[in-house]
Amino acid sequence: MAKGNFHACHAVTAAWEGGWSDHDRDPGGATMYGVTIGTLSKWRGRQVTKAEVKALTRSEAEQIYKAWYWDAVKGDQLPAGIDLVIYDFAVNSGPSRAARALQEALGVRQDGAIGPVTLAALSKADAHTVINAVCDGRMAFLCELFTWDAFGKGWSNRVTDVRKKAKGMVGKPTSAPMSNGTNSGKSATFFSLILSFLSNLFKRA
Repeated sequence: MAKGNFHACHAVTAAWEGGWSDHDRDPGGATMYGVTIGTLSKWRGRQVTKAEVKALTRSEAEQIYKAWYWDAVKGDQLPAGIDLVIYDFAVNSGPSRAARALQEALGVRQDGAIGPVTLAALSKADAHTVINAVCDGRMAFLCELFTWDAFGKGWSNRVTDVRKKAKGMVGKPTSAPMSNGTNSGKSATFFSLILSFLSNLFKRA
């Protein structure tokens, strides 16, 4: 389980999503940090303007990503590495499609919602095998999109990068306990005093 890995995964995804975009071939329209005008309108509960999209802060964008993509695919319950490929797929193509890709890789029913059955199957699977299967399935899906000629090269590079970085995360701890600098200093001082005392004692002997 990769609880606490959201920020590491989001950093990879955010780098690919970039900043402001309003490409005429992009069905999402005006986009900032990967958040489309439609998504931001739904998030704020009203229709927003392009100017409001362009003024979107990184902080609010991250809140949207955490609530609607990471949490939607149970990111905190996925193993390190697999969480990245599923999260990035969800951001790019929707949480339901990403979940189905994972379920297909695991050979369980593809209902588009990650639940106990999917997680149980995942706990017995090889992480590298799952990562490869999901990334291969993702590429197969992207190749069929009518916008492939405009965005295919970037998508291909993105999936290659995500696959590599996901494999690098496998088996690594997602967070480390914080050391207490004050207590560490006190311990070091205490042991130094003991060593000094013993050294002087032996010299006198």
